[in-house]
Amino acid sequence: MANFLLVHGAWHGAWCWQRVLPRLMGAGHRAHAVTLTGVGERAHLLHPGIDLETHITDVTAAMDAEEMDEVVLVVHSYAGMLGTAVADRRAERLCHLVYLDAVLPKPGESWSSTHASATRQARIDAAQAHPLHAFPAPDPAVFGLSDADHAWVQRRQTPHPGGPYSHALDFDPQRVASVPRSFINCTTPALGTIDVSRQRMRDPKFWDGAWLPGSQVIDMPTGHDPMVSDPEGLVQHLLSLL
Repeated sequence: MANFLLVHGAWHGAWCWQRVLPRLMGAGHRAHAVTLTGVGERAHLLHPGIDLETHITDVTAAMDAEEMDEVVLVVHSYAGMLGTAVADRRAERLCHLVYLDAVLPKPGESWSSTHASATRQARIDAAQAHPLHAFPAPDPAVFGLSDADHAWVQRRQTPHPGGPYSHALDFDPQRVASVPRSFINCTTPALGTIDVSRQRMRDPKFWDGAWLPGSQVIDMPTGHDPMVSDPEGLVQHLLSLL
């Protein structure tokens, strides 16, 4: 029996894993989805002081509360920042780290570091203009969603706290790389803000050569929200890692 801890990306919440959790549990595994402070059903906790450490603590607190060891930590999109931090600080608690179409940072980078300058400035400006320092969600069409799936995600997305966007993360790549890693690359359509991570996941020089050993890439011909657009395919890939 594996322990899956699922962490959503920006603007989402634990709700986005609704089609994945029962499949994992039906296969005989434990599975728990985290909602980060300030979004999803915790949107009422949004405040200007939320930063990257707030969300890192959300993940480690869930791991502790669920009494999970030998964790398969699945981090989507923005949460690649959080998975990297958890692997740096609690590598002994993880058996696999899955970057699900996620941010692959370098030490000292923030989530915003790899974004186009126009995207970065627009989000920073929007957060500064928001009374609780948050920026709005994009149209789910950019995640490759349409019809009922598009409507489901659109009505559930919430503004994302602005603090984590520019908060730099320091970590030891060698320690993170001690955890077996997979990058699930969602290709159809490929989300532009993940392009730099796609280059890094195959770069033998990334993390000074520490990334490629012990890592693998899995391509999925679906959009950025595979937990919505192809939950069965995603679960099969996750189970193949055990």
